[in-house]
Amino acid sequence: MPEIRSGTILISGASSGIGEACVRDLDARGFRIFAGVRRDEDAARLRASASPLLTPVRLDVTSAGSIDKALATVEQAVGRAGLTGLVNNAGIAIPGVVEFLSLDRLREQLEVNLIGAVALTQAALPLLRAGRGRVVNMSSIAGVVAAPFLSPYAMSKHALEAFSDSLRLELRPWGIEVAVIEPGTVDTRIWEKGLRTADELMQTLPEEAERLYGEQIRAMRAVTEREAAAAAPATLVAEAVRHALTARRPRTRYVVGRDARLAVRLRRWLPQRLFDRLALRSLGLPR
Repeated sequence: MPEIRSGTILISGASSGIGEACVRDLDARGFRIFAGVRRDEDAARLRASASPLLTPVRLDVTSAGSIDKALATVEQAVGRAGLTGLVNNAGIAIPGVVEFLSLDRLREQLEVNLIGAVALTQAALPLLRAGRGRVVNMSSIAGVVAAPFLSPYAMSKHALEAFSDSLRLELRPWGIEVAVIEPGTVDTRIWEKGLRTADELMQTLPEEAERLYGEQIRAMRAVTEREAAAAAPATLVAEAVRHALTARRPRTRYVVGRDARLAVRLRRWLPQRLFDRLALRSLGLPR
């Protein structure tokens, strides 16, 4: 299979961060991009600074109607040529203490990060099959290593990894490649939003939760702030996505960032309990 140098790609969650970085990277290289956004102002901002090949589309991955409408727009534009690629990037990060976790918040997390990706992929597969395209799923190092107090997010990303593995095998007869991107800490607004959500959750936790977990949560929050300050640029992730979409032989997984590569190596080499102790020490949590 030759390297792919042109085509049409649909990217969800393109308003900011990694999604926006992917849009700009691929748009600059001549790909026709359909950028999924939820607000008109984001659509206008992307359109103003991109090539004429960029088309923003309103896309909420938790809404079947929104997905159908967005795919109808794409299908009308590409016709029999189909899609070259789908990037499932839309996502949110909800922290939580398992013992006091709101099941409604857990459902929200899974609905966006997992069910939304599955629903969009299902809708796009006829176009991907027509274009012998590729699927790129935006996972996280949290899909490999689950940190404390981030269980909703880690659950969604672990499940996305499993979805990707099954999908890759099922689509092999049509030559549709499926790749997973596993970034570490990346400079995006998801950390700012996550910290704000954590603060909101702390205010709603019962007194018993504060007594049991308050000190640990504050320690975890401090570590998160430090990591966010040293985060890798989103352009690194965009480069991995581009390779997954265009390379003659794409990898099935792309680990992005030094922190992510280190975590994967340690998780692979160390016994689980030793890894747990090192993780707790690095997070400043009781061992």
